[in-house]
Amino acid sequence: MAEPRLVHIIDDEEAIRRSASFMLKTSGFRVETWTSGVEFLKAGRHAEMGCVLLDVRMPEMDGLEVQQAMAERGLAMPVVVMTGHGDISIAVRAMKAGAIDFIEKPFSKALLLEALASAFERIDRAESDAARAAGAAVAIGGLTVREREVLAGLAQGLPNKTIAYDFGISPRTVEVHRANIMTKLHARSLSEALRIAFAAGMGKTPA
Repeated sequence: MAEPRLVHIIDDEEAIRRSASFMLKTSGFRVETWTSGVEFLKAGRHAEMGCVLLDVRMPEMDGLEVQQAMAERGLAMPVVVMTGHGDISIAVRAMKAGAIDFIEKPFSKALLLEALASAFERIDRAESDAARAAGAAVAIGGLTVREREVLAGLAQGLPNKTIAYDFGISPRTVEVHRANIMTKLHARSLSEALRIAFAAGMGKTPA
């Protein structure tokens, strides 16, 4: 059975930490509470992956500063911001900085669970993208250097003739490489082979 999802609650108000913890634990979540962003950031990379329920108004470091520090330290946990009444402009800034959602205190259980569902969806998507990328990299690792070059050309939308010209080979040789690529990637169609190439990061134009 899958382990319950973890929510990190960061709020300097004990009453909020207690009530949000109760709401979440009775809904089947695991909870870790932190009295400040500073305390959470000290745990840093050792903090277990989960969703962060983050208050915006705190002493020492406010929620936006915590969010920024998380980004700088590579703590890629989805953030749901808790705001007091009238903090909409701060909530908008938090969303622009990557927060999934914001909820106004006092919030209902339904609203909290809805925001967390979106946050955990992002974690699942990132994990499945990472798994796809890893699988694609392994599959492409089985190709020869020339086959990888041909696949990269196809991923950029280049026709056989252009790929042949770029590498000084005949279009017929490109077709042979294409057939080998399809076999090695277990791809039934070119679009399937391209999906694997894209998952491995091929075909992206440099920024």
